Amino acid sequence: MPSTPESGAESPPITRVSTLELFFDLVFVLVITRLTQYVVQHPTWAGAGRAALIFAVIWWMYGGYAWLTNSVQTDRWGRRVALLTGMAGFLVMALYVPLVFDDGNGLPFGIAYLAVTSIHAALFARAADTSVVRAVFRIAPLNTLAALLVLAGTAVGGTPAYVLFGLVVIACWAVSGMVNASGFSIGAEHFVERHGLVVIVAIGESVVAISAGITGTDIGAATVITALIALAISAALWWVYFGGDDRRAERALGAVGPERRGRVALTAFGHAHFVMLFGIVLMAAGVKKAIGEPTHALHGAGPVLLAGGAALFLIGEASFRRILRIGSPGVRTVFAIAIVATIPLGQHASGLAQAAAIAGLFGLLFVVERSTQPR
Repeated sequence: MPSTPESGAESPPITRVSTLELFFDLVFVLVITRLTQYVVQHPTWAGAGRAALIFAVIWWMYGGYAWLTNSVQTDRWGRRVALLTGMAGFLVMALYVPLVFDDGNGLPFGIAYLAVTSIHAALFARAADTSVVRAVFRIAPLNTLAALLVLAGTAVGGTPAYVLFGLVVIACWAVSGMVNASGFSIGAEHFVERHGLVVIVAIGESVVAISAGITGTDIGAATVITALIALAISAALWWVYFGGDDRRAERALGAVGPERRGRVALTAFGHAHFVMLFGIVLMAAGVKKAIGEPTHALHGAGPVLLAGGAALFLIGEASFRRILRIGSPGVRTVFAIAIVATIPLGQHASGLAQAAAIAGLFGLLFVVERSTQPR
């Protein structure tokens, strides 16, 4: 039986992200780090596909916790302990990212996922708003089924695990769109800030990748220049998202009626942000490849990861704009295609040359957008 909401006066609306939620995001970013390492170690289409499957499954439940703290205050002792326990579950999942499909060795990942899902439902059941409680118990069976499929997949590993994880992604990200989300009372100010924070800590991973890509102590001028250009690309990602779209998104989400806000939030902050964040994962892996030998042509998947990740971020952000109707997505989509066109430069010239071209394209993007803005 579902728990009843806590008695007492209704909690005031949640308008700002708490330090506990920020702490939660700092733990979650370890998932980004581990996925980046996984792609670096498996720089193939299959490796990127497996990383995408894992991230899609984890991102679904991270999003669930963002919706949770948008509705349930984290100011009580019991809730804080429960949320910290959920953080521990995400930590275990991050640690076992490389073993998820490895013949049953990833079982702790599945156990942690089931625990995180159970804690999520239990905390949501304590919401003061009864409409929120009813809404979460419409989605809880789907979450539970997904967790059980993840558990089964990590128990068996191999091809069956790919199939089961694929079913989870389809169930969560496709079927969920048919579930009535109108009961969720989404506070736009908190919701936008929470997702913005996870974007900024993920961009931070692309900066960390600069150091991770340097081996040894012989740091030449080319390495320093490549590192500075890689930082410029990371700064460009920041500018793309935080150059005004975050503030416009807050106003746009707040203007959506309650009956549609849940679905808009799912697509804009669930689907589009998944694309952006996975783009950061791929780009960070590409930075590690490029900075290791900056003056040499990049072999293997390095150029594809570097350009593909940056382009994927732009495509996700353009989709974010389109869903919320906060700006024209066309220019950013065109520049995403232009960034993909730098792949041969990395393959035949050098990582430094490709990174410089990508940074230059971002600079040109900002010039074009500024020149086309209404005065």
